[in-house]
Amino acid sequence: MQNFNHFIPTKLFFGCGSISNLATTPLPGKKALIVISAGTSMRKYGYLETVVNAVAKNGAESVVYDKILPNPIKTHVMEAAEICRKEGCDFVIGLGGGSSIDSAKSIAVMACNEGDYWDYISGGTGKGKSIKRALPVIAIPTTAGTGTEMDPWTVITNNNEKIGYGNEHTFPVFSIVDPELMVSVPAHLTAYQGFDAFFHASEGFMANIANPTSRLYSLKSIELLYKFLPAAVADGNDMEARTNVALASTLAGMVESTSSCTSEHSLEHAMSAFYPALPHGAGLISLSLAYFAAFMKDVPELFIEMAEVMTGKKSTDPADFITALATMQKACKVDNIKLSEYGIIEGDLVKFVQNARATMGGLFSFDPHPLSDEEILSIYKQSYK
Repeated sequence: MQNFNHFIPTKLFFGCGSISNLATTPLPGKKALIVISAGTSMRKYGYLETVVNAVAKNGAESVVYDKILPNPIKTHVMEAAEICRKEGCDFVIGLGGGSSIDSAKSIAVMACNEGDYWDYISGGTGKGKSIKRALPVIAIPTTAGTGTEMDPWTVITNNNEKIGYGNEHTFPVFSIVDPELMVSVPAHLTAYQGFDAFFHASEGFMANIANPTSRLYSLKSIELLYKFLPAAVADGNDMEARTNVALASTLAGMVESTSSCTSEHSLEHAMSAFYPALPHGAGLISLSLAYFAAFMKDVPELFIEMAEVMTGKKSTDPADFITALATMQKACKVDNIKLSEYGIIEGDLVKFVQNARATMGGLFSFDPHPLSDEEILSIYKQSYK
């Protein structure tokens, strides 16, 4: 048994109706900056009003920042941090998808640290400085995909550099995962987000820093997503499916706190850094079959174990995982994603290889074997349509 560390300081409220805890749980401050996307859903479905009212009932004030993009950018982090300081906000609430919660974490960093956000980023043109603290964060996801509610990570884009960041200061103080806030997510986004969670779990399972605890989280997440994601995609009001997919996503976030993504995420970040209209989950799906096939021979026993929890059948062939993954994608109607429809051309693939290395190169060290540039380019070429 290997030695390992386990640190997830976030308190979790999970389940239908758990949003009510926001009105009664002691808050980490007196004035919140509530961070939401530039879209309409948080207001349209009453989620923002619910949060504002709960915060007020709990004795705190709030201010709303509503410019966050699906692939969040540094400009908005810096702008919101300045508003946070001017308004005297002493904690941040991320409400919405992973982009809003990730942004909330980054805003919490810049609200009490000097300079530019990229001063603290490692990779690319970042300077890798250390932070002294961050404002407390509360995470309230309305999507099931990133698991950011249970990990310290935040991903922000700056000038074609899409880079993850996180440390002990950026874990949420508490998170509320209420599946009733997720029923409004359209089918295709439900699928993209669910597969993001799936890859957090499966990459984290085969990562060379995985440990017994992280692998327990991984396998349960993989099992739940294989069984329930197709149902959630088919009927967004299926609360059993929504709840189990939400649980799987939360577990995948716990994988990210105790293991790590591998380089599949580096490869996808390179694509959506240049083409931000590409949904992160869609990019991951497009890469996944070729990507995982590259590692089958390295850790066949892990692929067999994942295949068995997905299908419920005994396996002796690591390729059964690839087959099950393809079956799952077909069941969720995401088996024919064309990267060309997002503007990507084959001539971009070489620069994606370079960008993935330069910006998120650290994740390559967690792969079962070191990928060569030729192997990376081959994965991109096999995935391109």
